[in-house]
Amino acid sequence: MTDRLPPSQRWPHVGLPALGSVLTIALWWLATWAFDIEPFFLPAPPDVVDAFVRLPGYLAEQTMVTLLETVIGFGIAAVGGLLLAVLLAASRTVERMSLPMIAGINAVPKVALAPLLLVWIGFGYETKVVMVVLLCFFPILVSTMAGLTSTPNELGELARSLSASWWQTFVKVRLPWALPQVFVGLKVATSLAIIGATIGEVINPDAGLGSVIASSGQSADTPLAFAALTLLALIGALLFYLMAGLERLLAPWARAISS
Repeated sequence: MTDRLPPSQRWPHVGLPALGSVLTIALWWLATWAFDIEPFFLPAPPDVVDAFVRLPGYLAEQTMVTLLETVIGFGIAAVGGLLLAVLLAASRTVERMSLPMIAGINAVPKVALAPLLLVWIGFGYETKVVMVVLLCFFPILVSTMAGLTSTPNELGELARSLSASWWQTFVKVRLPWALPQVFVGLKVATSLAIIGATIGEVINPDAGLGSVIASSGQSADTPLAFAALTLLALIGALLFYLMAGLERLLAPWARAISS
């Protein structure tokens, strides 16, 4: 994506994020040195790097487990949320009937459901995938419904004046107008997907980066826990920028409008 940008525009897209990351790591390192913080409480960046060097294969294996759970759960939530939003937005009556129930279910703390999921589903990876779906589904649903129901009346009248069918109006007018809002929900859901997978792995610490964090706390290996947190942050950033790239591909006009 950045290869197509002229050199003058590559710095804001590549240089500034890289500079921000370097400054964050430098401040972190400076704080541990200036306040003489023990690695048990807050490891310095070299301590975290040492954890990567000690257990590269183990961390890579657990990263793949978490990534797989996250991608599967996020995909199910995205498909389900988008489809249900389209069905609800097709009828104002159905939308008004369903909205209070959706708001109520969304208000239930998902962490409180984790022990119940273990009872209902068991101790397999399915529990973690379901936790990801629960956290991602509602932001995608709500943002998509908001986008589909915010089409200006002028565009709807224009479509009717051209004798467009409901499907033609939806595909040519409502969906393109809603895409920026849809991607807001998708990008928010990327971070929630990581949180959901980690919660499931901490509750059921058999595999994944969440289990690495849980076991590291028991063994007082804080650098290893920070290594797992670093990998979780990288997965979250990867998913976010994948959604941002997909948005630039499918809705290039959204950036121009927001600018």
